[in-house]
Amino acid sequence: MNKPNETDTARQGRIIAIVIACSGVLSIAAPSIARILGGGYRLEMLLFLMSLAGFIWSLVVTWKLWQKTKEN
Repeated sequence: MNKPNETDTARQGRIIAIVIACSGVLSIAAPSIARILGGGYRLEMLLFLMSLAGFIWSLVVTWKLWQKTKEN
């Protein structure tokens, strides 16, 4: 793990893991957050869509990271 390429890969993997974890927490907490803020169903759906965007982003970045490590 001394090579700069491996440390960059590990750092990017940690970022992906954080985004996945935050997206999961957001999707679970979306109804409660919407209720606390008094936003109704529109705010709840916005929070769910933000969570979905995080999951899709992490899927795309994970795929690119896998392809990059596959070449080495």
